[in-house]
Amino acid sequence: MLKIGIILGSTRPGRNGEAVAHWVRDLAVKRGDAEYELVDLKDYNLGNLDEPEHPAMGNYQHEHTKRWSAKISTLDAFVIVTPEYNNSYPGALKNAIDFLYAEWTNKAAGFVGYGVDGAPRAISHLRHVLGLLSVATVSNQVGLSIHTDFADGFKPAAPHEDRLNAVLDQVLAWGSALRPLRG
Repeated sequence: MLKIGIILGSTRPGRNGEAVAHWVRDLAVKRGDAEYELVDLKDYNLGNLDEPEHPAMGNYQHEHTKRWSAKISTLDAFVIVTPEYNNSYPGALKNAIDFLYAEWTNKAAGFVGYGVDGAPRAISHLRHVLGLLSVATVSNQVGLSIHTDFADGFKPAAPHEDRLNAVLDQVLAWGSALRPLRG
């Protein structure tokens, strides 16, 4: 079975992403087609990139980086839950990506974004950065609107469940296809 990490990309106090990430995980687990795990950046206390060597060397000095590396290494693919802050994704998520290199390679990623208009720019920027790390990003995505899906607490519109299932289908297919490249 593939191991899929649902990465919660915001560490902001009062973040909406926690409810979104739990929704993604709960729906994914019901499928029974992979092992799904919530990976909250907040739990890794990465701070700003502080490794003295380039991540491509894999010679990590700090325990927080070693823990982060060990977690990402165990995963075959990802669903990244991201808000859109100032027309891009959060600095904490960029930093978490930058801490590592080889751990991302030849894996698949899908996206669930949330913001004023569903976080399309954040997702677009993530696609570009992850593509340069040899992560295959799937074409389907979920965009949740603060105006409609969070109007009275987090209540995603019904069509979002179908969109999320399409993302998960693609993440599983690509994650499986890339498995031989990961050794």
